[in-house]
Amino acid sequence: MSFVINAMPAQVPAGIIAKLSRVETATVGHTRHWGFMDRQIQGVIPGKRAAGTAVTVRCPGQDSAILHHALGMLRPGDVLVVDRMGDDRHACVGGGVALAAKLAGCVAAVVDGPCTDFSELRMHDFPVWCRGPSPITTRVYAIGGSINAAVGCGGVPVRPGDAVVLDESGVLVLPPEEAEAVADAALARQEREKDLWAKLRAGAKIGELSGATAKILAAMGKG
Repeated sequence: MSFVINAMPAQVPAGIIAKLSRVETATVGHTRHWGFMDRQIQGVIPGKRAAGTAVTVRCPGQDSAILHHALGMLRPGDVLVVDRMGDDRHACVGGGVALAAKLAGCVAAVVDGPCTDFSELRMHDFPVWCRGPSPITTRVYAIGGSINAAVGCGGVPVRPGDAVVLDESGVLVLPPEEAEAVADAALARQEREKDLWAKLRAGAKIGELSGATAKILAAMGKG
């Protein structure tokens, strides 16, 4: 293998990130069906949410040298996205890596593989999404890898500079040019949902409000 290290991407504007930080991935999931990572990639710290700009790393097997190098390039507002190239045995992120990323201003990390030191991740209060825990860690071998090249993570293509939204339901990747429109639509839907809650509390039936009951009765010839 060889090393590929590209320039840091332009960051998604702060105003758009502020909107995305209030967006629930599940809200977007009502209308959009792509850009969502494998649901097995879950947050280590319950209830955490984050949004930021993707900085991508391709990190092979037992070797995390490229990841350690990338930590020195991170900026406030970045989300570290790690493609483990199919490795599901070795944990490349633990307490030390998490602390280094947090001190650099990184807002979260998402790893397409296991991580370790979950208690330390919680202690450092650094949000990590991954495929679960592993006690077997990577080493610094300098075999190869890439920084800021297009990668695959959780079954989703991720480009450096993409917008990433992470919460308790999962991880969503958005092209930066689409991010604000998606955020605006989701936030408007979340406001409308409050009206739904009020109607339900007042005694309305959700099947009537959603139209499900009318469709079922019509299908049964009772409409």
